[in-house]
Amino acid sequence: MMDRELAALSAEAGAWLGARGMRLASAESCTGGWIAEVVTATAGSSGWFDCGFVTYSNEAKQELLGVTAATLADFGAVSEETVREMVAGTLARSRAEIALAVSGVAGPGGGTSAKPVGMVCFAWGRRGAAIGSETRHFPGDREAVRRQAVIRALRGIMTYDFPAGR
Repeated sequence: MMDRELAALSAEAGAWLGARGMRLASAESCTGGWIAEVVTATAGSSGWFDCGFVTYSNEAKQELLGVTAATLADFGAVSEETVREMVAGTLARSRAEIALAVSGVAGPGGGTSAKPVGMVCFAWGRRGAAIGSETRHFPGDREAVRRQAVIRALRGIMTYDFPAGR
């Protein structure tokens, strides 16, 4: 069962998208489909959610979203460069007007000094606009990091100032 905060946030994002006649698509790594689950638990989401890609492995990021091997080799899966390519691939492979992507280190293992547990990279893009990205560091255990990532990703579609041009 979804908690009230996530349910309210999904409904708010749906109202925001619906008011603009836009659909959302997601590309998820560390959240493992949690964003798509939250969104599709919202009644009426078929009117504003197109699809979700769960690309946990590097191979899936390449094959399903077109992330380049060079980007993964140079910057790693947890990087703003990778999530920006994930958004570009999501927009290219969906009918959505807005896409978001998430990749991070949820823990408890897998962290390094350069990319510690709790580091999550986000990107948002809209057709005809530049893709923006950011990195956040969240406290807590695996579930807490993932939950905070879901919240930030959904809030980001409503608060990110999509610049013109590509």
